[in-house]
Amino acid sequence: MSRFSNTVIGLLNLFTLLASIPIIGGALWMARSSATCENFLQTPLLIIGFIILIVSLVGFIGACFHLAWALWLYLVVMLLLIAALMVVTIFGFVVTGAGGGTAVSGRLYNEYRVEDYSPWLRERVEDPKYWMTVRSCILGSKTCRDIVMWSPVDYLTKDMSPIQSGCCKPSSECNYEMSMMAQDMDCYKWSNDPSTLCYECDSCKAGVMEDIRRDWRKLSILNVIMILLLIGIYCIGCCAFRNTRRAETDYPYGENRMSKVGPRWDFFWWRWWHERRRQLY
Repeated sequence: MSRFSNTVIGLLNLFTLLASIPIIGGALWMARSSATCENFLQTPLLIIGFIILIVSLVGFIGACFHLAWALWLYLVVMLLLIAALMVVTIFGFVVTGAGGGTAVSGRLYNEYRVEDYSPWLRERVEDPKYWMTVRSCILGSKTCRDIVMWSPVDYLTKDMSPIQSGCCKPSSECNYEMSMMAQDMDCYKWSNDPSTLCYECDSCKAGVMEDIRRDWRKLSILNVIMILLLIGIYCIGCCAFRNTRRAETDYPYGENRMSKVGPRWDFFWWRWWHERRRQLY
């Protein structure tokens, strides 16, 4: 039983070591692929994948070869990783707490407004350099190719993704039959040109924010599960570290490096009190 925790921690780290490979591969694929616009979470995924790979490798070596220093390093880095994931998860829930679409009467899809999202996310998406990249990605992915061919009945009976709702059509509040009426600025940015449509509209940016919000929300929930799993692995790792230290000292119940034997802290007080009682009685 003394080596059971070492075996368990070795197997768990082998599993997380293998699990980190598809995480890194997925992040690299997202970075190189022009067919996806989900580049907002590529860097965090890549960093998390490499950290899990390195930490799992150190823990696996320490558990299998009974190296106390490797397990100590593993536990320290694991503790820092758990703390970092907690911070990122809390930040993710705060950022993604605001947002969500507004229902359109008689339609299945929602419409989105930039004012509904957190200032941090809004500033990130509205950055001209970032938005130029996302706009080119949406245009290249042909997200709006089918939408522009819809009939009026299709708009009443079909659903849309947030990006399709914000980038592929004008807002439902726009009224082009009454051109003299004051309308939202997005109504004037709309164009029938397939290369323009509503890609410069605030509603398009809001649709991208909603996509990011949903993906980040899912990632935050996954982080909660990951944190609970890492805490369990950390506890088993502490047992493995203790067992390895015991094996190094050849003592089954821990280290025997007692330098001196002295009385307990309350010994002198106890002796003085009893002598005092004898004197009084």
